[in-house]
Amino acid sequence: MKVIMIQHPHTLQKNDFPPLAVALGFFDGVHEGHKNVIRTAKKTAERHGVKSAVMTFDPHPSVVLSQKGGSVEYITPLEDKIDYIEGLGIDYLLIVRFTSAFAGLEPSEFVQKYLIDLNVKYVTAGFDFTYGKYGKGTMDTLSTDGQGKLQVITVPKLEKNQEKVSSTLIRKLLRAGRTEDVHKLMGRYYTTKGTVIHGEKRGRLLGFPTANIRLNDDYIVPKEGVYAVRMQVNGQWENGVCNIGHKPTFHAPGQIELSIEIHLLHFDRSIYGEEVTIEWRLRIRDEQKFDGLDQLKEQILKDKQTAERFFEE
Repeated sequence: MKVIMIQHPHTLQKNDFPPLAVALGFFDGVHEGHKNVIRTAKKTAERHGVKSAVMTFDPHPSVVLSQKGGSVEYITPLEDKIDYIEGLGIDYLLIVRFTSAFAGLEPSEFVQKYLIDLNVKYVTAGFDFTYGKYGKGTMDTLSTDGQGKLQVITVPKLEKNQEKVSSTLIRKLLRAGRTEDVHKLMGRYYTTKGTVIHGEKRGRLLGFPTANIRLNDDYIVPKEGVYAVRMQVNGQWENGVCNIGHKPTFHAPGQIELSIEIHLLHFDRSIYGEEVTIEWRLRIRDEQKFDGLDQLKEQILKDKQTAERFFEE
């Protein structure tokens, strides 16, 4: 897959690209609804003998358009999104830098400069996709703005349990700790990538050594609590138990930043500095404060047994 970063205003020309069938969208999460859109574009490309493409945007429009500014927690930060889209067999990924100037394009300007001028012949997007200044462009206006030079394919809403499959819903579920439900919407378990760093080393003293993880990007972090997880380290997947929280048994509220600690079930190697991937499987319980170390150790053992049973099923 060829990845092309596009800054606005661009100087690209039609002859810089072969004829394209493009899927349009932000695609945070690359969930089942997104995959429907992208696969439809790929099938259209194959049917008409052109190259398949995805056009996405970075950063999230809310970073630029929000009056408050700030950052966004992503389901799939850009590097992860690139990997997942490549896995769908797409030929070109066009990443448009989302700026206030780009956001100010009239809908017809966007279509001319970012579709027609880039040799796009077929456009696929979800039914609720909008484009151009104030989002005035819709799937109903895309054909008109395309001046007869684009064939437009609208992908209908995908629902599961009478709810639209969306990045908004996935974020809501992650904040509630419902990782199993997220799996159903994404077609895979939610994953985050990070680096193993030094922590307080209390886990080793308790008999349950943990790997402390610093996330590598602006991921949305699941709700605080204890989870059964898998962690990939040095190319191997290991089963484990993860605690997300502030360790209230040892710290007063607000005393430390949120920590992510993973005890691997059958693992005893030093992995400081390693890059790892966490796969969030099952939420076991809330984080809680214990009256003493014995009570804490007893609960950790129960959590470990719960995770072992889960992975044996």
